[in-house]
Amino acid sequence: MYPIIKRLFDLLFSIVLVSFLLPIGLIICVYLLLAHGPNGIIFTQNRIGLRCKEFRLYKFKSMNNERDEQGNLKKDSNRLTPIGSFLRKTSLDELPQLFNVIKGDMSIIGPRPLLPRYLKLYTAEQNRRHEIRPGISGWAQVNGRNNISWKEKFELDVYYVGHLSFLLDLKVIFFTVEKVIRRKDITSEDPSTFQPFNGSN
Repeated sequence: MYPIIKRLFDLLFSIVLVSFLLPIGLIICVYLLLAHGPNGIIFTQNRIGLRCKEFRLYKFKSMNNERDEQGNLKKDSNRLTPIGSFLRKTSLDELPQLFNVIKGDMSIIGPRPLLPRYLKLYTAEQNRRHEIRPGISGWAQVNGRNNISWKEKFELDVYYVGHLSFLLDLKVIFFTVEKVIRRKDITSEDPSTFQPFNGSN
């Protein structure tokens, strides 16, 4: 029964959070509009979710679209704006994913959704992370996030899938809030900040 209860909790919790954080979200949108222009508010990217289905993930945009003389996008570090850096450090860039939760693409807690290109690299055991909806935060995120290896992340993801419970979700929520407040292990998910998964690490 817990997956049904979990989905109801996700809906209620997300709707309450969206209502409560709406003023903050609107302020962020105004700052991003001024910093990045009209197309620089929301970043979208295809990710893999429940049962290996693709969906569009939403985040507040943290980088501008500046290009070099050849028309290529500049390095991520050169395009990161001050407001974008602040959003990443505080994890506020993740707020739009509450709409992913409301839509049913994601859960509040679960394995983080990864890129489609990784699908063919998973072992059968690692692929178990797709037996449930991906989350805004997860067991791997509160146990090291990008400071641990991909192998350790997947082991933590599979552990969460195998031990899914309300108490475990509450524990993840508690540790997530603690880490955000202390700004501990808060790093971006873009490839410039960690090694991409290659199937062996």
